[in-house]
Amino acid sequence: MAEIVTVPLSKLIASDANMRKTARDSGVEELAASVAAHGLLQNLTVRPVLDEAGVATDKYEVVAGGRRLAALKLLAKRKLLGKAAPIACALLGEANPTEISLAENSYVPPHPADQYEAFRRLHDDGLPAVEIAARFGVTERAVKQRLKLGAVSPLLMAQYREGLLNLEQLTAFALTDDHGRQEQVWRDIGWNKSAEMIRRLLTQAHVPAHDRRVAFVGLEAYESAGGVALRDLFSEEERGVYLEDVALLDGLVRDKLAMEAETIRAEGWRWIEVHPEFAYGMAAGLRRVYPQAIELTEDEQARLDALDQEYEALSVQHGDEVATPEIEAEFDRLETEIDALRGREAYDPEEVARAGSFVCLGHDGAVRIERGFVRPEDEPTPEPVEGEGEQVTAADPEADAESEPTEAASADEPEEPDGLTPLSERLVEELTTHRTAGLQLALMDRPDLALIATVHALALRAFYGAGYNPQTCLKIEAAPVLFTNPVGDGKAARLIVARHDEWARQVPKASDDLWDWVVGQKADTLVRLLAYCAARTVYAVKAPWGHEPKRLAHADALAQAVGLDMADHWAPTVDTYLGRVTKARILEAVREGVSEREAEAIAGLKKPEMASQAEQLLAGKAWLPSLLRAPDPVAREEASEIEAVEVAAE
Repeated sequence: MAEIVTVPLSKLIASDANMRKTARDSGVEELAASVAAHGLLQNLTVRPVLDEAGVATDKYEVVAGGRRLAALKLLAKRKLLGKAAPIACALLGEANPTEISLAENSYVPPHPADQYEAFRRLHDDGLPAVEIAARFGVTERAVKQRLKLGAVSPLLMAQYREGLLNLEQLTAFALTDDHGRQEQVWRDIGWNKSAEMIRRLLTQAHVPAHDRRVAFVGLEAYESAGGVALRDLFSEEERGVYLEDVALLDGLVRDKLAMEAETIRAEGWRWIEVHPEFAYGMAAGLRRVYPQAIELTEDEQARLDALDQEYEALSVQHGDEVATPEIEAEFDRLETEIDALRGREAYDPEEVARAGSFVCLGHDGAVRIERGFVRPEDEPTPEPVEGEGEQVTAADPEADAESEPTEAASADEPEEPDGLTPLSERLVEELTTHRTAGLQLALMDRPDLALIATVHALALRAFYGAGYNPQTCLKIEAAPVLFTNPVGDGKAARLIVARHDEWARQVPKASDDLWDWVVGQKADTLVRLLAYCAARTVYAVKAPWGHEPKRLAHADALAQAVGLDMADHWAPTVDTYLGRVTKARILEAVREGVSEREAEAIAGLKKPEMASQAEQLLAGKAWLPSLLRAPDPVAREEASEIEAVEVAAE
């Protein structure tokens, strides 16, 4: 047994014989906190410092316990311990100091599970997390994490001790305190035992905090309403929070949307509808009106002209220079004022009085307001056109003469009345048919006007609703194809809506003004608008009740002509494909998109886990099911031949 001596702290110095060279200062803060709370639990091992003559001085070097000495010095520096405080030390005898240092630093640290459970026992005994943190020199969050780990199912903790679980998996199970649920997931998880999969299975009936509904309502409002949220102490920020009460969350969304709807109602709309999301089918058959630019007053126009001149002058003056913060700020100021004058828009009050709006939740978690939809029953009654609807009566002599001529007319014809009488229906139809033929022939020789007339006809249907009175003489009956959810929230469908809004702000408010607007456009504008309108009529849906092989074949040809690659707009996920097909289809996708080996690896999983794992494997691989792939010209030609044979057989 070593002799115990008491040495003033100021007489203790570090020794070069201490074997710990790497990270000598590591954990000193935590150790100092522990010493302050519990005292020095292990004595320092020291030996006297000798002078040049080999005589012992009053100082001692610490050959084992360098970190404890550093912790004591730190406490003295912070005036939590006297500089000359007596320190109990074990006096080294004849033993080699390096050997002693090595032996002391060769102890086996406790298993982390022992520490987690020890922290848990301290907490169960009444010691709060903040005090445990202070006593052991760690953060309160670190203590709470260890308390969580200490509360994991004893069955899983035992497997962690045996090395059958790693720390990352254990932290995933700490997400919930439900031991039964933890053990069930561990039994059913299959081969993919990653922490991510464990968290996904534990929270599959919950809503993550990054969901758009939570972003809209707010986590604080949900919890204030009594909602319970799981918090993963081992994840950062909202990624580790999951809401348990989905019904409560949906109710809060509805209530908040209803409040937003009252604000929109104050704008004077005829009707307001509130929906959790905007499905494009809701607007089917409705005409939409858009805000128009507000005409500037003379003073506002003068101010806008002055701002434009000022902006132009500033651009000329500093166009070739590297802009300083002051110059950039001046540009920003001018742009803001110019945009404020030019960008003002307003709806026609008469249109507001007959139109309505949808109040929904957008895909980004913000309120989505879709204004300006007019129902057919709210459309204004069209004014009668002069001469329209005139009827020919049976008493009309001219009508009698022209409508049903007989082989032998009476020799004594009645005298015609004075003045002009309406033409018979048959004659009107015959004459206008002649005119139609002449107009068709003339238009064939004017491709420029044919382009204008076609764009006009298509734009009427695209922007002014399906229930309009015909305002074109072209019998082009093409209606835009609308997308309902979930397709409506797809990437391509959202981009189409953006394109529609861009054009809708350019075309005139009233359909009566569309012809003059179209006539005044340049050819490139007409071609682009024609492309938009024509594209909106594309219908390549393979409906279960339809049998239209030629239409679908044309869709394939069109897809090939435009170079369509659906990988730019669609990806296989659990929601879009993998969770809605058989296990064989899931394996087919992984086999084609990744490899045979990966398909075999997930073949034994249950379907939900297989679909989830397949989604991860296929991410970024641009795999597509056959219905979405670019058409094969050879296969299409063979299909056409088969179709021809079938038609001949019929």
